[in-house]
Amino acid sequence: MYGCQQVLISQNKNLINILIFLCEESHKLTNMGIYYARQLYFKAKKIIGKFDLIEQYKTSYHYKVLHSQAAQQILLSVGESFKSYKGLVKKYFKGEITDKPKIPNAERISAQVASSDACKLCLLRKKGGLATVSYPKQALKLKDNQIRVPLGKTCKRWFGLNSFYIPMPGNLKFSDIKELRILPRNKCFYFEFVYKKEIKKAELNLNNVLGIDPGLNNWLTCVSNVSTSFIIDGLHVKSMNRWYNKQLSVLKDNKPQGFWNNKLAAITEKRNRQMRDGINKACRIVINHCLKNNIGTIVFGWNKRNKDSINIGKKNNSEFVPIPTARLKDRIAQMSEQYGIQFIETEESYTSKASFLDGDYLPTIGEKPKDWKPSGRRTKRGLYRTANNCYINADCNGAANIIRKVATNLSVLCNVSLERVSRGILTCPQRISLWSANGNVFRIGFSQF
Repeated sequence: MYGCQQVLISQNKNLINILIFLCEESHKLTNMGIYYARQLYFKAKKIIGKFDLIEQYKTSYHYKVLHSQAAQQILLSVGESFKSYKGLVKKYFKGEITDKPKIPNAERISAQVASSDACKLCLLRKKGGLATVSYPKQALKLKDNQIRVPLGKTCKRWFGLNSFYIPMPGNLKFSDIKELRILPRNKCFYFEFVYKKEIKKAELNLNNVLGIDPGLNNWLTCVSNVSTSFIIDGLHVKSMNRWYNKQLSVLKDNKPQGFWNNKLAAITEKRNRQMRDGINKACRIVINHCLKNNIGTIVFGWNKRNKDSINIGKKNNSEFVPIPTARLKDRIAQMSEQYGIQFIETEESYTSKASFLDGDYLPTIGEKPKDWKPSGRRTKRGLYRTANNCYINADCNGAANIIRKVATNLSVLCNVSLERVSRGILTCPQRISLWSANGNVFRIGFSQF
């Protein structure tokens, strides 16, 4: 198992200048490889081989100015992208995927016609474009608790510089590092360390299930069949997105399409860090809850393409669409695999309309009977009224129905018991804030709705 750790580069001007140069050369080399692979595909109908690009461009200055292993990694990644494209095309014609894949494309700008082919290739990039640079462990050395990162021979001949040093993270062992990546992002640079990570998989009960219903104000509503329920609050996440959109609107007012500056880059990077922090915290809360309560299965309700062409009003669209719930789902799935928790994704049609306590039938999309009618209905303030006029949390009702929907359709959950999913669990879930100063839990009961 491998993990990643990112370290933000401090404002060291000399180091920043080196990283800008490396990432610009990486961008040029990437676009050169994409151009050659595309021409080979269009003219000869062939997919580029794994090592063909290395043989083609090993004499290029853009190749030589980088360390050989870093340059090879760049061109190998281009070859892998075309190989992946070929595999996706096969899946598309077999009907395994719905969207037709597009061939990898170089970033182009309108430029003057150059006199040589090499110059033409260099002009197939955005001005100041940057790309990732990867160094395998073999190219790195540890010296005085600093990692030596080598440069190419041409770089040494041009600038008299053959390497640079970065501090070794205190929480990692050099022997565990497998790869170092230099990531340019929104006027910032990160060092990303890929390292070996050992996690002992827990022996959990697969018949203990946690159902998750994603939303907006309630980002994740979780109900289990072991008498637990909680809500991860989404109001703070929505507020951060709203403020980011407002700043974006002010800065881009009366500006041409594609306008970008340092201020936009700074607020975008800040917002992305906040979202990444929220995703990691929410995922950790879910996983820790499963480990603590011996829950071996997570069922995540998810309707694919639920944000495409959505029309819930201009204001609601701007709040709902930017929330990275899909990234959160993928992160929970990734962490579940690490800890030995079974992760099941299911469509959640009619789980919010049907009444769990009344045992309503749960149809799938396109298979609803004409005479189907739920026993209860959703009322104001996020509550659901059952047939007996009992009020429960509407999202908890949906999360419980997600468990029931999977338990009745999959043989893997045939022994799941829902007897402990009571009215009390559905009525008073624990509400958790991701950025609360006084701890995670801040209110319980009907007042949270």
